[in-house]
Amino acid sequence: MTDSRLPIDPGPVAVGTWSGGRFMHFGEPLDDNRYLALITPDDSISTVITADVYGTGEADRMLGRAIAGHPRSEMCVVGAVGHDFYAGERDGAKGFPRFTDPRLRTASQYPDYLQMATEQSLQRCGIDQFDLLLLHNPDRTGYTSDAVWSAMAALRDAGLTRMIGVAPGPANGFTLDVIDCLERFGELIDWAMVILNPLEPWPGELCLAAAEASDVKVITRVVDYGGLFFDDLRPGQQLAPKDHRSFRPDGWIEAGRARIDAMRPIAERTGLTMIQLACQWNLAHESVACVAPTLIQEVGEGTATIEAKRAELAAMPIELRLSASDIQAIRSLGDNTGSMALKGASPEHAGDEKPDRWSLDDRLVAVAHRWRIEPERDLVQISTAA
Repeated sequence: MTDSRLPIDPGPVAVGTWSGGRFMHFGEPLDDNRYLALITPDDSISTVITADVYGTGEADRMLGRAIAGHPRSEMCVVGAVGHDFYAGERDGAKGFPRFTDPRLRTASQYPDYLQMATEQSLQRCGIDQFDLLLLHNPDRTGYTSDAVWSAMAALRDAGLTRMIGVAPGPANGFTLDVIDCLERFGELIDWAMVILNPLEPWPGELCLAAAEASDVKVITRVVDYGGLFFDDLRPGQQLAPKDHRSFRPDGWIEAGRARIDAMRPIAERTGLTMIQLACQWNLAHESVACVAPTLIQEVGEGTATIEAKRAELAAMPIELRLSASDIQAIRSLGDNTGSMALKGASPEHAGDEKPDRWSLDDRLVAVAHRWRIEPERDLVQISTAA
């Protein structure tokens, strides 16, 4: 009998295959059984997000193992393509080049690459179609190229995905680039992914009005702020070797916990844990429809199990418990404006274009003006706050 149930869209909570320390260095890596249990969609968290470049396809394969035998209509599977680990060579910590790198191919070859990469990812996952396929960490070409977005739309037309979207990163920024991308291709794009949490409202919040205007829904990642909102990362606590959070400035745990403690009375009054409060704060923004925290098994005694953290997310109340004044108070307590150098188009960048940073052009200056963004005020680093 044919399954007549409608497919599921992302949200409100998703688990990413970057969790669990297997393919990105966050905490202790889980063994196979724990990792598979972590990423398996269920009645409480039905959305899972993967990317083909994680483990050069191994995350896809693990997801395929996790969802094998589960009804396809009861899960939302989000994929991401964009880094070429097929023909490209890894450049150390910078990773694999984007498929739009002119050293790899011309614009006329974008459709063939995207179709191949999507089909390979689907095969590894053991499914025929993604519910949503994201363009993963695009370079400047990825944000602006008609050839890229017509090729992404063609994947949807071919039935390889129900929806398409853009996923900037992995670092914070790309603000004007995302808005420009939505202005150019918003009629094609269904979803966007940005970094947003109560300790990092800036700069992700600057994109949200443009997403709403384009009827694009938003997935927010790093909701946990490096694990702090799970409330078991303490000052002086040891991190796992090569932990990805080592890039954060000294004192980030202490400074972050101080600001979280100031938010704690709101969480207690509303009956929310701190990670639930962070998720609800994100979801209170009109265009945000899904949150995807990173689930981390911290090192040492006294830390919560990753299973308990997943259950805590699954138990988040669906109804919004935060008032408008709560939302504003949390925003004020977590204000991080100007705390870091941003990636993407930046008034602070001069010289040759890089894969993840470039100068403003006249079009982006006009984009900023339309959205009441002053790049020299709103997109520059003004402090070294944690």
